[in-house]
Amino acid sequence: MATGRISARIEQLNESATLAIDATAKSMLARGVDLISFAAGEPDFETPDFIVDAALEAARDPRNHHYTAAAGLPELRELIAERTGVLSGLAVEPSQVIVTNGGKHAVYSAMMTLLDEGDEVLIPAPYWVTYPEVVRLAGGVPVAVPTDLSTAFKVTPELLERYCTPRTKMLIHVSPSNPTGAVYSEVETAAIAEFADRKGLYVVSDEIYQQLTYGMECAPAIGSVASKELSQRLILVNGVAKTFAMTGWRVGWVVAPSDIAKGVVKLQSQLCSNVANISQRASIAALAADAEATRYMRDAFARRRQSIITLLAAIDGVEVMWPQGAFYAFPSVEAILHKEFEGAAIGSSYRLAELLLEHAKVAVIPGEAFDAPGYLRLSYALSDEGIVDGVGRIADFVTRL
Repeated sequence: MATGRISARIEQLNESATLAIDATAKSMLARGVDLISFAAGEPDFETPDFIVDAALEAARDPRNHHYTAAAGLPELRELIAERTGVLSGLAVEPSQVIVTNGGKHAVYSAMMTLLDEGDEVLIPAPYWVTYPEVVRLAGGVPVAVPTDLSTAFKVTPELLERYCTPRTKMLIHVSPSNPTGAVYSEVETAAIAEFADRKGLYVVSDEIYQQLTYGMECAPAIGSVASKELSQRLILVNGVAKTFAMTGWRVGWVVAPSDIAKGVVKLQSQLCSNVANISQRASIAALAADAEATRYMRDAFARRRQSIITLLAAIDGVEVMWPQGAFYAFPSVEAILHKEFEGAAIGSSYRLAELLLEHAKVAVIPGEAFDAPGYLRLSYALSDEGIVDGVGRIADFVTRL
């Protein structure tokens, strides 16, 4: 029971570590501190002009000045349904699509619609900081399934089996992964789908980084290998934030079987009504565009990936995997934690992140935020020069230890 003015439900909720550290970094930059930040989980590009122009035009249209359907604009839902068929391997109707206030809202809506008190949810770790928190908010029990560099940060059916109980209701599947950049192959994805099918689990597949991949056009989708039975327990969440540099526009979506979709709509109708119409119109322009319109972002991320991984791997005590998707490096710094700073062992990646911020003026996210102590997350959604300067500062600091 809560002892203060705040409910127990909110008191036990953890603040997003990634947003908190990113906010600290932005505050320091605003004060004129010479800081390099690898903390941001968002593209550093401006939203493309053709999308902004669509929003400006929409703002002048009186149709967008009023409430619209809670599930989203029909034109946008149709585009999302088409896109889901092409990229995610599922033939769905627009009625199965619910437009949400960003991908985070989509995850929240899925959990609130599906989970009852005590339902267990398997979450491969390292995981995005939001997953366990929204599971708890929905009354569920998050169950971390640990992975590390030796397994390329991927789970297998055998590993999942060890954490599955009679109370397990759901598996969260993420490929590409935040924070590791790991991408499951089609064979690996099929094995996960078969396990979930055999166990009768619901699967929430987070596909927000689906098109930000290297060496492939798109990450293999679990919908393309799901059985007919599993497809009736498969919920997809996605959005325009990462692919189109639209994090501030707050448009995501849930794609779900019809009965679950109706539940999500009912929740949304009471929670927030419709997503901002201007943002929805902008998203229509984004999804209707040719893929080449945003190819320059993927090309830049590919170039930066090459740079940051090469530079990190050259630091004594750092071990790092080549990410196959998203825009994060997730190096192990275990060997550095035994070193001393001012007479005391560093001890944790959290402490190392503090020291880097204070003494190297570099912002990174400690692995503890993702249930992965001993690691750091570095976003390479920043300039090529910033990557070289920032990793150079990290290398100099480590050398001085």
